[in-house]
Amino acid sequence: MMRSQMLEPAPRIWQVGALCRAVADALDARFNPVAVRGEISGFSRASSGHCYFSIKDAGAQIRCVIFKRAASLADFSPRDGGLVDVRGRLGLYEPRGDLQLIVESLSQAGPGALFEQFVLLKLKLEAEGLFDPGRKRALPLMPRGIGVVTSLGAAALHDVISVLQRRVPHIPVIVAVASVQGASAAAELSSALMSLYQLASPALDAILLVRGGGAMEDLWSFNDESLARVIARSPVPIISGVGHETDFTIADFVADVRAPTPTAAAELVAQPRDGWLGAMGAIQLRLNDAVGRRLDTELQRIDTAAARLGRPSALAAAQHVALASSMRRLLVSTNALLQQKKRSLHLLRDTMPTHTQLGLERARTRLARAELRLGLLDPSLVLQRGYAWLADEDGRTITSTQQARAGQLIHATVANGTMELRVPA
Repeated sequence: MMRSQMLEPAPRIWQVGALCRAVADALDARFNPVAVRGEISGFSRASSGHCYFSIKDAGAQIRCVIFKRAASLADFSPRDGGLVDVRGRLGLYEPRGDLQLIVESLSQAGPGALFEQFVLLKLKLEAEGLFDPGRKRALPLMPRGIGVVTSLGAAALHDVISVLQRRVPHIPVIVAVASVQGASAAAELSSALMSLYQLASPALDAILLVRGGGAMEDLWSFNDESLARVIARSPVPIISGVGHETDFTIADFVADVRAPTPTAAAELVAQPRDGWLGAMGAIQLRLNDAVGRRLDTELQRIDTAAARLGRPSALAAAQHVALASSMRRLLVSTNALLQQKKRSLHLLRDTMPTHTQLGLERARTRLARAELRLGLLDPSLVLQRGYAWLADEDGRTITSTQQARAGQLIHATVANGTMELRVPA
C-alpha cells in the first residue's frame, strides 16, 4: 500500500493566473456562446457607461456585465426585478476569480416575480388613495424633535446622524431600531414606527425612514403592504430615504416626502442653524435701519415744530386779522339775531294768553343770558385792548400793507370811535 502511494505522480502545482486562464478556456469551450433567462438584481450603471448586475432564479445567481456599446443597443431600461433573456459569453474575471457573464445582448422576457408583486401592490394602494398628493404634508421648518427608523449598524444611520449633528445640533433625535432586510424586517419597521408615533407632537415633528442601497430583494421589506398602511397612519410627516436615487419602494410612494438617499432625507428635515441665524441677523439689521429712519423723521418734525414756536409773531398777526374779521361778522349776525328775538318776543307778548306768562319769563331769562353771552363777544371789547379795525372808503377790511396805497384814506375804528388816516406818499 505504501509502495503504491509512493508511485502515484504528484499533482500539478498551478500558478493562480494559469489556473484561472485554464478554467476560462474550459468554460469558453464547453458553454459559449450561452443564453440565460433570469431576473435582474442589483442593477447599476457606472460613469463609464458599463452596467453591472446579477441575474437570478430561485436557486442561484450569476454576476453579469454589459459594456457601454452593447447596453446602448437595448430597447428598454433594465431595472431590478425585470425578467430578461441575456446572450453572451461565460468567463472568469481573473483579478477576482469571479464567474461572470459578459452580456452581448439583452431583451425583456417578462416583468419578473418580485417586480410583478410590486406593481400589483402599487396599483392596489394607489386605488385606495394612499399615494394621493392631497394627503401629503409639508415638512416642518423648525422641528422640535426628529425620529429615525433604521438598523443600528447601518451606514445610513451614521450618515443621517452626521448630517443632523452638523446642521441642527440643538434638535433632539430619537432612534427606533429595526431590521431593514430579512423575513422579520417589515414587522420590525412597523413596530419601530408605532413606538415613535406615541412620542409624536410635541416631542417629534418628523420621522425619517432610511436604509442604504441594495438589490430589489434587499429592499423588499419596504414593499410590504402592512408597513405601507402603518406609514399612512403617521401623525407627523414621514420622509422615506430608502436606497439610491434610482431605487423606488412602496414606502416612498406612501411617505409624505421621498428623498433619493438617507443623507438627502436628513438634509430635507434639517435646515442649517447657521442659515436661520444669518436670516435673523439680516432681519435685525433691517429693523435697526427702520427704527433709525423713523427716529430721524420724528426728530425732523420736532425741529420744524420748534422753529415754528420760536417765531410766533407771524402766526399771531395772522390770527389777529382773522379774529377782527370774525368779530365784525359776528357783530352783524348777532345784532340781526337779537332783533329777530326781540320781534319774536313782542309777538309772543301780544298774542299769548295770561297762562303763558311763566313761559315768557323763562324766555326773557334765556334772552338775557343770550344777551350777556353776546355782550361778551362784543368786538368792542377786543378794541378796548388796543386793537384797531382798518377799512377802506368802501368799508372793506384791510389786513395787509399790500392792500393800502399811497395817499389812500383809511377808516380806523378804535374803542371809543372812528378816526380817518391817510397813507403817506
